[in-house]
Amino acid sequence: MEKVPMTAEGYKALDEELKRLKTVERPAVIGAIAEARAHGDLSENAEYHAAKERQGWIEGQIADIEDRMARAQVIDVSKLSGSQIKFGATVSVVDEDTEEEARYQIVGEHEADVKRGRVSITSPIARAIIGKEKGDVVEVITPSGGKSYEITKVEWV
Repeated sequence: MEKVPMTAEGYKALDEELKRLKTVERPAVIGAIAEARAHGDLSENAEYHAAKERQGWIEGQIADIEDRMARAQVIDVSKLSGSQIKFGATVSVVDEDTEEEARYQIVGEHEADVKRGRVSITSPIARAIIGKEKGDVVEVITPSGGKSYEITKVEWV
């Protein structure tokens, strides 16, 4: 079984989503199925078929989240330190062409949210900077071409 790295915050978010699916969504769809059954002929009952499809999606989501949680390797970022970049690090970089600054935290795949500055450990930028240190320059191959970034700061927050 392959472990899935994630932050404590990411694990908590998964746990909350799982609880919501089990305590809110699952009972609601069961009620919708029961109500649709009460309407009679199921073969032409669109509400019944929609509710059953929704139930299948919810059960799939629950199974997926339970699998990820079972394989989770929760990493407490606040206990990490060092100058070398690894999972959980928050890294500040400067684009060498545009002088544009950016700040990224390296997180697990399901936690990634570029708008919040959280990039997946499997993303091109994360793969390029892992193992590097402040002052290093890295080449990142992106869909729009290559970019050079200088690492200006490594934090553990």
